[in-house]
Parts: sequence; structure tokens; C-alpha cells
Amino acid sequence: MHPSAPDATLTFAQAGMTGAARRWKPTPLVMGAAALHAGAAAAVASYPASWPWAAAGAAAAHAAIAASGLLPRSNLLGPNLTRLPASAGNQIAITIDDGPDPEVTPRVLDLLDGHGARATFFCIGETARRHPRLIEDIVARGHAVENHSQHHHLLFSLCGPRSLRRDIEAAQRTLTEISGARPLFFRPPAGLRNPFLEPVLCALGLNLASWTRRGFDTCARGTQQVAQSLLRGLSARDILLLHDGNAGRDAGGRPLILDVLPIVLQAAQQAGLGWTTLRAAVSADAAAVPAFAQADAMRPE
Repeated sequence: MHPSAPDATLTFAQAGMTGAARRWKPTPLVMGAAALHAGAAAAVASYPASWPWAAAGAAAAHAAIAASGLLPRSNLLGPNLTRLPASAGNQIAITIDDGPDPEVTPRVLDLLDGHGARATFFCIGETARRHPRLIEDIVARGHAVENHSQHHHLLFSLCGPRSLRRDIEAAQRTLTEISGARPLFFRPPAGLRNPFLEPVLCALGLNLASWTRRGFDTCARGTQQVAQSLLRGLSARDILLLHDGNAGRDAGGRPLILDVLPIVLQAAQQAGLGWTTLRAAVSADAAAVPAFAQADAMRPE
């Protein structure tokens, strides 16, 4: 189900605004994989000679789960905000990952101020701890700070549920303490995940958020290349991804985001598009959900 579909939107509206823990509901893929494993085990128990077929079925289920985790915009493992809800109207969301960075983030904030734009910063907990004043400045200028893990491990998507919860919960504490506001959204490093992530996010009252389009600005070498990737087909309710931390640089060593961001902001303005943060967009969507629907969505089954 696409995140903008009614049921998914209701989920984001409720949990996204309250930050409260919610009950995990396995997706059809996860339930199917579990059923296949159970069936394979039962088959082998009753007819041992069927083990090659049972093993093949289990392997296929594992492959499907693994492939889904490698697709950052997939919702096969759980709800995933890839586009703003309809209530966002003619706005887009600029999201900026991997910071804060003492060289780049202040300049990014100045660029955003120059256009009156608001952005969502997915920050790394341990980096925020080293540069708390940057987090305070992000919030003071009207932007939102969200959870991008505590350590940004490259092998994050291979971790088990305890490791995932420990890392994400540490970032929640860090970012809440410094920013004064509890993060409502989580974005995993590189957008990669496994089936253990969604239950952890449910327990912590977080919502997975990815993007509509990205510029691959951590590895690209040219400003125009990144800008074209972000602006091709740009439309209302898009979520764009850039990086202030681990920023790619041009041949002269200048962080790409510093030249890409003004191009994107100007193009959006010319297209008549405004900007919002993820939490502001979901807040507006929650306001459109009738009170009786909210109560029903939060009622345990």
C-alpha cells in the first residue's frame, strides 16, 4: 500500500503526531514468509524426504525479504513515507541527512533562510552530541530534527532487533535532549533495513520515512547532475534527499549541496511550490482525520 493511501495515512497521522508506541502489524510479505517457514517445518516433520523443497521455499522467502530491505522506497516490510500526504497541498519537503556538520550545516541554514524555506534534518546522534549548538540552531531557525540512528553504521541493516533498538533509542535520547523535541520520524543509514526494524519503530513511536527522489550527492561530482536528478519530474508533495554530512564535493572541494540547494529552491519557487517539514505535513494531515477515526485507529485489538 502506498503511504498516501487512507489506512497508511491514518497510521502516520496518529503515531506520527503523538510519538506513542503502536501495535506492530506485519505486512503480507512478512506474514507470508512466516507462514512459508512454518509450512516448511511442518512438511519436513511429517515427511523428511521433502526437505529439499522445504529448504528451497524457505530460501525463496529469505531472498524476498532481503530484496525488499534493499529497496529504500519499498513498503513491503512496513509503512514507509515516500511522499507527503494529500493535505500538504502544493508543498514539498527537503530532507537533509548525515549531519550536523560544522562546516556545511551553518551555510545550508543560511541558504534556507535566504529563501524562507523550512527543511527536515535527519541527524546522527553521536554527531549531534559533538555539535549540540548546531542542533539548537537548526531548531531555532524553524527546522525539524529527526532520527538517523546514533552511529550510522554501514552494516545497520544486518543488525538484530536488540541492536537496532539500542542504536535508535540512543539517538532518540540524544536528539530529544539537545533539540527539546522528540523525533517522530526515522530514516535508516542508506535507507536499507530488515524485517526487525518496523517492530522497533512501532515500540518507539517512530515512523519510517524515505524519499520521492534523491540526487546521490554523496558520490556525484557535478552540481548539475545532482540538481537534474532532484528536479526531473518535481511535483507537489515530493520528498527530496540531500546531505550536509558526508557531503559529496566538486573538483574544487566545495560541498555539492551548497550549489545544488539554491538551484532546487529557486526551481521550486518558480514552479509555485512551497516547502514544509515532515512533521508539519503529518500534523496537517492528522488535523483532517475525524476524532472518532483517531480513537478507532488507536484502540488495541
